[in-house]
Amino acid sequence: MFWAAAGLIAYTYVGYACWLRLRLLWRARPVRRGACLPSVSIAMVVRDEEQILETKLQNLLSLDYPADRCQIIVVSDGSTDRTEVILREYGEDSRLQLVLNQLPQSKASGLNDALELARGDIVVFTDARQKIEPGAVRLLAENFADPEVGCASGELMLGDVTKGESGQGLGLYWRIEKQVRELESGSGSVVGATGALYAVRRELLTSVPPGTILDDVYLPMQVVRQGKRVVFDARARAWDSPNLGAGREFSRKVRTLNGNYQLVQLAPWLLSGSNPIRFEFVSHKLLRLAVPFALAGLLLASLRLNGSFYRAVLILQLMFYALSVLALSRLLKRGILARVADVAGTFVLLNGAAVVALVNFAAGRRAAWTR
Repeated sequence: MFWAAAGLIAYTYVGYACWLRLRLLWRARPVRRGACLPSVSIAMVVRDEEQILETKLQNLLSLDYPADRCQIIVVSDGSTDRTEVILREYGEDSRLQLVLNQLPQSKASGLNDALELARGDIVVFTDARQKIEPGAVRLLAENFADPEVGCASGELMLGDVTKGESGQGLGLYWRIEKQVRELESGSGSVVGATGALYAVRRELLTSVPPGTILDDVYLPMQVVRQGKRVVFDARARAWDSPNLGAGREFSRKVRTLNGNYQLVQLAPWLLSGSNPIRFEFVSHKLLRLAVPFALAGLLLASLRLNGSFYRAVLILQLMFYALSVLALSRLLKRGILARVADVAGTFVLLNGAAVVALVNFAAGRRAAWTR
């Protein structure tokens, strides 16, 4: 039990990345980027985003992309604040096309509405909160000069555009996650995309099942199923805050992990031979759902086993969890110990979210999409 749990944890966080690095050395598949300016449709679904919507619209309208080749589709999904008022104020711009749904449905339904109106060769997906760098869409488009590429994902930067990316807590976790995506992309396809900024060839897009939580995994996996690559382009960047608050971040992570369980239910082919990257999907997405239970098994086995080695491992585990409690309680403010505690707290928070996600999914609790 001890070694099985330790092996699963080690493979999930270290072993898989090492295997990808070896595969990259053995079978690199660089993207043949080139000058490419296809017509694009930018799709965004919003609900009650009056506080940030105007900033996002200004961001989209100021992107460095030819205006005559850019269509922006914004779907309001049953907004009850000033979201629709703001959209109408910007509606005079010829690039902007609005869909104002009076009743809330879901983000997936809103995306389907946007896809019906999209006329660009490439559809770019984004969310309301993140700020896209001016040249990001142009850089994403360069990937489609390679006929093997069906989807290109941008990079989400957690931090301040003037100060750089955060290296603590969730920021550190996200930097590790991006390294895994770069390795997947360099030798094959990425398992999913960055929801804040990704692009897909319109001919490869399928409708999103109503209620789908992870469109940024469902749609890219459909691209892979059709024989095209999903690649990661670190040059195309969007920025977001690294700290949304522990409660909000926990809820967001529960919803995301719940979406992984939902994916298998909606698309069982992901676990069959018709998924060309089934091994990567299991290693990247599903094994992380099992880690919290492996951590519990490791702790229980350490308690029961005798010997100095197992006692040392037990003490290290208890110290790690004690640091996570200090971090989540905000008792450590600065210094090396505070930074280590911050990482421990983020690790425990993410794995706790995985347990809650499983309970919610098993109980049939639906993860709602909110602003």
